[in-house]
Amino acid sequence: MTTDFRARLLERYVSTHASVSAAAEGLERRRAYLAKLVRDHFPPQRDATVLDLGCGHGTLLRAARAAGYTNVAGIDASPEQVAMAEKLGIPGVRRGDLRATLDALPEASQDVVVLFDLFHYFSREEQVAIIDAVHRALKPGGRWILHVPNGEALFAARIRYWDYLAAGAFTRASISQILLASGFRRVACYEDTPVAHGLKSAVRWLLWKAIRGVARLVLAAETGETGADAIFSQCLLAVADR
Repeated sequence: MTTDFRARLLERYVSTHASVSAAAEGLERRRAYLAKLVRDHFPPQRDATVLDLGCGHGTLLRAARAAGYTNVAGIDASPEQVAMAEKLGIPGVRRGDLRATLDALPEASQDVVVLFDLFHYFSREEQVAIIDAVHRALKPGGRWILHVPNGEALFAARIRYWDYLAAGAFTRASISQILLASGFRRVACYEDTPVAHGLKSAVRWLLWKAIRGVARLVLAAETGETGADAIFSQCLLAVADR
């Protein structure tokens, strides 16, 4: 007997998962981080074609529009997520299947494709198919932005098993390995550091720097490496250029 567990979970994704049920609170909590992501990694052209696959209730779309981007859209497989986007007043979010959406895109039609907290939901075979589909859909010089669980994080197991949909995690080495082997010319990975935008976040930033220093010492004691390029946050951001 085969059970479609994805369909079962996605049908009630907001109402059954703590991390997405408090959408309005999360909208404000992530605003500074997402604004920095758009500022640092989106192309300078404000009419760039941006597609957010698995966009949830549209927080990244909101950040992109706030920065002046006019050609942004998102799809999500969860009807509750799409309904939440409408409730929050975030336009451009529609219900859709990731693979079907990718397959329907014209070749070399997108400047930016985003998969935020989604890629790890798929098996390795599905991931490779998605990689190839994204590569086909991106324009030459286009960019793929992925946010995934980080296998070398200090609390790697916490985020790895946070969602029943999750099928694995990555490190900066493994995500770079498969993307470069699949034709992307450059991959850069970034730690999810706190973004200082007030007193509370500034204190978090200072604490993270201190904790990161201790983690580097532990790594150096075990391996002899300095850990300068290590990523210790629960998730990492991978940016791949076609």
